[in-house]
Amino acid sequence: MPEVVIPERFNAAEYFVDRNIREGHGNNTAVLYQDQEITYREVAEKVNATGHALLDLGVEVENRVVLLLLDSPAFVYSFFGAIKIGSVPVPLNTNLTTDDYRTVLNDTRAKVLIVSEALLPAVEPILSDLPYLRQVVVDGEPGTHQSFERMLEGQPTELEAASTSKDDPAFWLYTSGTTGYSLGAVHLHHDMLVCVQLYSEPILRIRETDRTFSIAKLFFAYGLGNALYFPFAVGASTVLYPGRPEPKAIFDVVNRYRPTVFYGVPTAYAAMLHAAESGAQVDMSSVRIAVSAGEPLPASIYQRWLERFGVEILDGIGSTEILHIFLSNREGAARPGSSGQLVDGYEARIVDDAGEPVPTGEIGNLWIKGDSIAAYYWNKHDATKRTFQGEWIRTGDKYRVDEDGYYWYAGRANDMLKVGGIWVSPNEVESAIIEHPRVLECAVVGHADAEGLIKPKAFVVLKDGEPHEALAGELQEFVKGRIAPYKYPRWVEFVPELPKTATGKIQRFKLRA
Repeated sequence: MPEVVIPERFNAAEYFVDRNIREGHGNNTAVLYQDQEITYREVAEKVNATGHALLDLGVEVENRVVLLLLDSPAFVYSFFGAIKIGSVPVPLNTNLTTDDYRTVLNDTRAKVLIVSEALLPAVEPILSDLPYLRQVVVDGEPGTHQSFERMLEGQPTELEAASTSKDDPAFWLYTSGTTGYSLGAVHLHHDMLVCVQLYSEPILRIRETDRTFSIAKLFFAYGLGNALYFPFAVGASTVLYPGRPEPKAIFDVVNRYRPTVFYGVPTAYAAMLHAAESGAQVDMSSVRIAVSAGEPLPASIYQRWLERFGVEILDGIGSTEILHIFLSNREGAARPGSSGQLVDGYEARIVDDAGEPVPTGEIGNLWIKGDSIAAYYWNKHDATKRTFQGEWIRTGDKYRVDEDGYYWYAGRANDMLKVGGIWVSPNEVESAIIEHPRVLECAVVGHADAEGLIKPKAFVVLKDGEPHEALAGELQEFVKGRIAPYKYPRWVEFVPELPKTATGKIQRFKLRA
């Protein structure tokens, strides 16, 4: 099993930014953003200036700095600038409500908020409700607030990194809210390097000549690795796009910047395929490897993508708490519909509710052990005790593993259904439904029948055309022909869209409600 050796005194910003200058990557393009091509030397100077500016604002070691930023150079400078001085950046989901921001900003007790101009209206109404906040800094037109650009003017471009430990808090990430609430996972300085050395370098083989593009945004654990510290670990380039990831916009980015490593989520892959099959033009020939995470990738989407673009998608699973992917398919050895095999350097258990191992092939609860796991949830002692079990973490996912070591997702622990006394995986039913040629995406949840018994109910989004009662029946029969008939959805409800987090995960709790 590979061992990641990290010195006791370690500052993540020094590793991911300054090291590129020392190793001769200073003139490499680090960030492609709109019409800008920003080199690693320019990134280092702006990171240092941001660090000095934060010190001038009174930010001290371990103080939180909230980043409510679209994917942009300001995110890069703020994230690493805060880490470099030993403070703790906290990227926030850019799609929350004003009430959500009030809760999270007070939870962090941040002194400084750095916010994109477009997102300022979401927080201005609550500024008087934030007793810990001292300064608002705006990337863009600042109004009555401090300007991020002007804040950096005249600041020194050299800065010695704080002498942090590899085990000091480096940044927080809030969970993405598939259950309706978020927890602040506290990550340490060594966590990003563990993900690089265990996943991105050996499995994706990311190298200096690569150009990465991620549909998942930087505030998301998946996107943070994809679009920031993975390319920065090797002096590669990242393409940052601040807009919504609609298929046309994604195709425009791919056609313009020609990425070699492409990261998506299943809903985005499905939408892109539908757009391409409907005549939208995209040239994916630059992409040497595609990755999916966030939700299980249906086998049918994998096959259609491979047939259309000639690039296999490496599906995997990660989490906010574990920071990035710990189960992954490999090039040339992918099994469509599975999450792949364990990433070397992590350990896995599949256990029953009593914590005892289940036999190979049986569904159980997935536990993971690895050095990128967060230290704890901020200010949530009970949740920490339930989730973090010594060196292990309960992922909350149901899985089975086959004889070849491939892991097969069965659903979230709180999504599993018991139908007629037998467990049913919503993911298995969803995978069957999505094979139907008229279905774009779907979600299956438990629903009580007239006698109060729980049965599967499917919410279905069609690719096109109007739904009708006969189609519902057709889908039910379609499922019966592909999986055990007792698992078929007793109800099919057609909806224009499914409720999702900003990272593309389906919020089944809203459908159950």
